[in-house]
Amino acid sequence: MSAISRHLLPDTARTVGTRLHIGGCDLHDLASTYGTPLFVYDETHLRARCAEARNAFGADSVVYATKAFLCMAMAKLAYDEGLLLDVATGGELFVALKAGVPADRCVMHGNNKSIAELREAMTNGVRHIVVDNFDELDRIESLVADGIPVPRIQLRITPGVYVHTHEFVSTGQNDSKFGFNLGNGDALRAIDRARASRSMHLVGIHCHIGSNVFDTANFTKAAEVMVTFANSCALPELTLGGGLGVAYLNDEHAPSITDWAGALRAATTELSAGTKVFVEPGRSIVAAAAVTLYEVGTIKEIPGVRTYVSVDGGMSDNPRPVLYGSGYEAFVPARCEANRTMSARLVGKHCESGDVLIAEAMLPADLRVGDVIATPVTGAYGHSMGSNYNKVPRPAVVFVRDGAARVVVRRESYDDLVRNDATDSV
Repeated sequence: MSAISRHLLPDTARTVGTRLHIGGCDLHDLASTYGTPLFVYDETHLRARCAEARNAFGADSVVYATKAFLCMAMAKLAYDEGLLLDVATGGELFVALKAGVPADRCVMHGNNKSIAELREAMTNGVRHIVVDNFDELDRIESLVADGIPVPRIQLRITPGVYVHTHEFVSTGQNDSKFGFNLGNGDALRAIDRARASRSMHLVGIHCHIGSNVFDTANFTKAAEVMVTFANSCALPELTLGGGLGVAYLNDEHAPSITDWAGALRAATTELSAGTKVFVEPGRSIVAAAAVTLYEVGTIKEIPGVRTYVSVDGGMSDNPRPVLYGSGYEAFVPARCEANRTMSARLVGKHCESGDVLIAEAMLPADLRVGDVIATPVTGAYGHSMGSNYNKVPRPAVVFVRDGAARVVVRRESYDDLVRNDATDSV
């Protein structure tokens, strides 16, 4: 197989000699300086995707889905680039506020918000809360009765649209844990109840059909359903969610944010004049901005069976292959133009046979122990879904730009692994 395809790499990726640089920084040198595993984000790429979304959809219409990747530096970057932030838990809200993002630039999501989380969102004054179910309406009313300020809300609607993606990230079909079902009448009942309540200010409706969706026709179909319902409700706001897919493999290609905007614009031509449309991209902003660097620790050849290449990370820093069977590419950044002719199973260091990063990775035939391997398109749902399984400390995150690297999330230490243990338990 040929070298890694450039469309999978961050915007500033350049080859200097045989070595790959991102943001003007040599990836091999970054691994030496900061250790591995290591998340490396191209800050220029992040800002460019934020700007593309802002330009495609208009000012104050783009809500960055922080679940894809969140730390204080990313929260501040998205805010500085003019995006609102979608937070799905009290913890995500805390990080955004800690980064200096005003609460009224945050939107609160979640299918099972606790009383405490709703209190935090309402007391701080988030822009609006996306209400997911009738129990949540009860909770909001009880909080307002206790003196908490009346919130602005949108209602999450399940439009009954099925999309071709993994079932675990499909959210718009009737059989979903999310939202008020449009087909069975729950959506209209929720509208009537919210309108009648003095404990909330209903400003709009919301939908989300799934994650990593490649076909813009799916978004068009959902948008058309939501436009019809929005017009009948005569509300000033409509959020059409996120979920735009990205290419992970050499032979994959995905629509751009601009393409997505064009599809949604065409699908909303019949929307009542004056209705403001919001979108919530996450993966499409951050996924291709990052690569993860690992060091090869073991190469195990089993003649007639397969070759295993073990690296110093795995399912604790990228659980997507285990959860969704997600595909990735891999390459050696010190020899980034090398043909990848050796087939191997790229695995992690965890005590699980299922700890597989790439089931059939193509790698250079001269791969050796100590080499640094990079997996591209790891900017979404790697760091954010990471764990300490086997008590492995989570990796550092660095942003690179104009030849400089800065640590935005430090590498965890062994001390961090016991920081929350009760000292009187031993």
